[in-house]
Amino acid sequence: MALADAILACLTEGPMTGYELAKTFDSSIGFFWKTDHQQIYRELSRLRDRGYIQGREVVQSGKPNKLVYTLTSAGRAAFRHWAARPSTPASIKDDLLVRLYALDSVDVAALRADLMARLEHHRDRYERYERILKKRFPHGTAAPADMGKLLNLRLGLRHERMVAEWCEEAITALSELSGVTDMVSLDTDQHERTGSDD
Repeated sequence: MALADAILACLTEGPMTGYELAKTFDSSIGFFWKTDHQQIYRELSRLRDRGYIQGREVVQSGKPNKLVYTLTSAGRAAFRHWAARPSTPASIKDDLLVRLYALDSVDVAALRADLMARLEHHRDRYERYERILKKRFPHGTAAPADMGKLLNLRLGLRHERMVAEWCEEAITALSELSGVTDMVSLDTDQHERTGSDD
């Protein structure tokens, strides 16, 4: 997938300025397709040159004018053509996993600290996905046009929980190696599943 395809996907929702596209990436597509705002603006120029989008200047009172982008029919056709192709499974490049692979040659305390930071990252993402899910889909259902967004959120929740639980497991294992135990469990509902009254 190229950034151009992700931008065209955003514009299927409706016209957007470059700023609105960047914000959409920050709060949705950016969770699974990373880019920065400058790359988005550069790609918008290329898409316009290819005839896939068009920009319309909107005059604003008391503020600079803004450029609103919309898909052209050629852009919609290009996006449909891309979407019909088979997807490519994501590849993983994670330096943390490389360090774990060579565990007997690294500083275990530093690696454990790295894992704890990673655990917090995934807990934060899980909570963010939960907030978005409750705000956008309070009843757990979606209109047909939004079903893909709901499915992506559910996958995001499962992924973040799974990785956070794996981080907990790895921290526990490394803690046993160094004799340190100060980790808090992610699963606040564990007592309901285990039948514990604590």
